[in-house]
Amino acid sequence: MADFDYLAIDTRGREMRGHVVAEDAADARAKLDARRLYVVRVEPGSGAPAKPKSLVSGISLRGRRMGGKQLTLFTRQLATLNRVSPLEESLRTIVRQTEQEQVREIVSSVHAGVTEGRRLAEAMGREPKSFPPLYRAMVSAGESSGSLPVILERLSILLERQAEIRGKLMTAMAYPAVLAVVALGVVTSLMIFVVPQVVEQFDTVGQELPLLTRLVMGLSALMAGYWWLMLAVLAGLALLFWRAMKEPAIRLSFDSWLLRIPLLGRLIRDLHAARMARTLSTMVASRLPLLEGLALTAGTIHNRRLRLASDEIVEAIRGGGSLSAAMRRAGVFPPLLTYLAASGESAGRLDEMLERAADYLEREFDRFTATALSLLEPAIIVVMGGIVATIVLSILLPILQLNTLAGQ
Repeated sequence: MADFDYLAIDTRGREMRGHVVAEDAADARAKLDARRLYVVRVEPGSGAPAKPKSLVSGISLRGRRMGGKQLTLFTRQLATLNRVSPLEESLRTIVRQTEQEQVREIVSSVHAGVTEGRRLAEAMGREPKSFPPLYRAMVSAGESSGSLPVILERLSILLERQAEIRGKLMTAMAYPAVLAVVALGVVTSLMIFVVPQVVEQFDTVGQELPLLTRLVMGLSALMAGYWWLMLAVLAGLALLFWRAMKEPAIRLSFDSWLLRIPLLGRLIRDLHAARMARTLSTMVASRLPLLEGLALTAGTIHNRRLRLASDEIVEAIRGGGSLSAAMRRAGVFPPLLTYLAASGESAGRLDEMLERAADYLEREFDRFTATALSLLEPAIIVVMGGIVATIVLSILLPILQLNTLAGQ
């Protein structure tokens, strides 16, 4: 295969220049004719772009990638435009409409690959950090089956739903996290700055202070005098924990322990199950091989216990087993998902059953996070109020004690 430079005219009379990969000049002309281009000139070329900055050579800048929201928007735009215009023109339109320079360069690189005669999945392979392997595999399946617009539509729906779930999770965690940080800051300020100023007034009294007051004073002196040591210890523990998580055995034990925590474990398990069910549903509906999709999905799972279970499912299916039986043996998936997968396999409607399972698990996640949030907020307020009340009480007890002695 060789690279050929070409000059052609499209159906709207616009001049187009680019590169095409072909066996010879005749093959290059045939490929351009298949794309409904009127060929003006085809000549051997180096394949190097005129502007390296535009990355039409396919070499990506280190660290450049599209975020989740940007990838979702790109997929939705491409799915919409590809229904009414050729792929090359759809990509060119997205390049012109994109305002972010980084995203524009990534899409330009993909557009250059398609212009050179590569398949869309192959062109996206130039930007592996922006287009995950599972994404490219589904695009490749759509190109092979001639149903790329349908696959892109399903991909956009999948990404939009995943983004919605991530948004709900972030929203559910944001307020309690801010509230906890503010509460910790208030208590720390009271212990370091307020308590020492108040309790030093009792040093000249000559009376033994209440036990609660002495405890609060000791803790306050420790925090005021050795705060740097406490921060150093916390940083050391964080570093030790980070290093421990690099060990596969320790990470697997920790992730397995997370799944056994009553509330958090259920949340992690259901989130993973919903994501896996919706992804598999999209793949099955897109006629993508189930085994390939499972193998690609397993590499994106952060929890090592769940990743190990996914790998076990891949091996079981490769050995001739069914998806539902492999899920049942893994023991970490919700029973509803296993049951609906078995029903879908027996009825020949696996994609539909997996989609229903994903819908149910996502609704359960919404209800669970709403309930947990309604309980967590007042719990933080009650704990903060109890700590502040303890500090205030430790200051008031000596004052009440002095008033009692003065009254006698």
